[in-house]
Amino acid sequence: MTTSRIGRQPIVIPSGVEVKVQNQKLSAKGPKGQLSMQLHRFVQVTVNDGHINLKHYEQCGKITGLETKLYRSIVGTSRAAIQNIISGITHGFERKLALVGVGYRAQLKGKMLSLSLGFSHPTDFAVPEGITIETPTQTEIIIKGIDKRLVGQVAAKIRSIRSPEPYKGKGVRYANEIIELKETKKK
Repeated sequence: MTTSRIGRQPIVIPSGVEVKVQNQKLSAKGPKGQLSMQLHRFVQVTVNDGHINLKHYEQCGKITGLETKLYRSIVGTSRAAIQNIISGITHGFERKLALVGVGYRAQLKGKMLSLSLGFSHPTDFAVPEGITIETPTQTEIIIKGIDKRLVGQVAAKIRSIRSPEPYKGKGVRYANEIIELKETKKK
């Protein structure tokens, strides 16, 4: 069996990026920083000629007759994670949040994001290490970082403080999110 369609595609290493693989651990260093990840034991990674290629161990003849579909899916997932690391250390990732509601505001105070979201007191959110947050306007939040998982997780945590409600759409939402509003009860 061959690897998954996604796992078969080689990952191009851009100039200025250094990739090392040792003991099933991949580490990459680029202009925006460095990231590393532990590789799955079924995945074999080779780095040569500015490309990263992935195979599963069954293809290398080390494991025979077991669940080949599982191996292929693990290779595809690993390839996507490595591609995210390469993209993160070269370009970085960002998520935009919008605050919708009367009096809803966001303000950055050092390493704390202060949110006024209609509660009796402002909510403070501690910005984790490796993440930068900007507030260009009072109703906009931009989350930036090199780790795609961490950027998404921070955006989801901030959104969960006051997620959009279904009747008026008030709350914290992603910038491109569409909220389907429900109709109110009619007498």
